[in-house]
Amino acid sequence: MTTNTRIMLVFVGCLAAAGQVLAHHSVAGQFDGSRQLTLSGVISDVDWINPHTYLYLDVENDDGTVSTWRLESLPTAMMRKAGLTSEMLRGDGSAVTVVAIPARDGTATLGWLLRIDYEAGHHYQFGAFD
Repeated sequence: MTTNTRIMLVFVGCLAAAGQVLAHHSVAGQFDGSRQLTLSGVISDVDWINPHTYLYLDVENDDGTVSTWRLESLPTAMMRKAGLTSEMLRGDGSAVTVVAIPARDGTATLGWLLRIDYEAGHHYQFGAFD
């Protein structure tokens, strides 16, 4: 293999990796850890995808309308390692209370999930909070 071929392979490899690196973000970069929200509602869906899972929470507003919150959480591999499944997160359709931190850019109905408390008395905690 020539030196030029090696350089080209390294360059192509770096380009391929760059997209993955740029696509990932830090929690602190996207979400405001200095603020916390407590929301009550019903889990309407769970996206069990990489790089992070997403939980959708239907929350009734003061005026009676419903807003669906998109709550980002840990990667699926970490969830599996902890013994969790998407069905376990989804629950039985009863109301839940969640603690989350809001989006740093002010995007409404977007947050990072810290804890879910289910009416049945169990909970899952994904991060520290006050």
